[in-house]
Amino acid sequence: MTEPAPKILCAGIAAQDIVMRVERFPAPGTKVPATDYIITGGGCAANAALAVARLGGRAAFAGPFGAAADAASNRIAADLAAEGVDCSGVVRPDGASVSVSLILIDAEGEKAIATRRGAKLDGVTPKDAVGLLADADALLADNRFPLFVTPLAQAARAHGIPVVIDFDLITTPDDALLKLGNHVVASSEALRATTGCDDLGEGLKQVAAHAPGFVAVTDGPNGVVWLEDGALRDMPAFAVNVVDSLAAGDVFHAGFTLALAEGRDFENALRFASAAAALKCTHFGGADGAPRRAEVEAFLKKQVGS
Repeated sequence: MTEPAPKILCAGIAAQDIVMRVERFPAPGTKVPATDYIITGGGCAANAALAVARLGGRAAFAGPFGAAADAASNRIAADLAAEGVDCSGVVRPDGASVSVSLILIDAEGEKAIATRRGAKLDGVTPKDAVGLLADADALLADNRFPLFVTPLAQAARAHGIPVVIDFDLITTPDDALLKLGNHVVASSEALRATTGCDDLGEGLKQVAAHAPGFVAVTDGPNGVVWLEDGALRDMPAFAVNVVDSLAAGDVFHAGFTLALAEGRDFENALRFASAAAALKCTHFGGADGAPRRAEVEAFLKKQVGS
């Protein structure tokens, strides 16, 4: 009998992204034509859940959504369900709304973002942290809603379930949530702003002084840097034609967490995650451009010996 694919519970933020591709960003008071347009789901954890599902894992999402009348939340929920993501961990407070972002992607794949922040979400907590983790093989939690994800991380650690923290929001090196992660993977922007160190290696060492697990940082086209036995190691990013980098970090976290749950070692998990993120960058549409498992495996096969 074939073993079921690992189940990853992705917890944290969901949002709606309105994405347009332009040749160049408009100067103040000017207009530019858009060549592509999509309304898609956004937010670290929701994007990661979609990516996990496409990469062959069983995906669940838990986090605060807008109220039942919030159209953006309803669309996000429908899109995740269509990808096979279990959204039973969603909490929808009365009067709440999710964040909505307008995103322009230029010809180089760079982005400019304007966001209308969600309302009445910050104090939301999960209804049944232990129940949500009952059949999970790993928890992937972003740090956008710490009050929501901390009980889940605590329950996961208590039950021996690996915890990966998507360190995406500026915090402090001694943040209690980071200490709960078996693996903490930061964005370069969040790590630099949190530690005040432009040098990513020094920033990682600051975090590692408080977070006892594996710590790493993604730096877009510059690849990923991590600490191993106190020494810095790095892995270059795969060279691809970048069309849209939006959600690449979320796809990386999804690929890394799924690969660990499948039993891969750190370095092979990072390589799988890097390939998934690189392929996402070749597709327009934010998280909607997340690759399928077969595409990632074919891409990695071509890299052998390169």
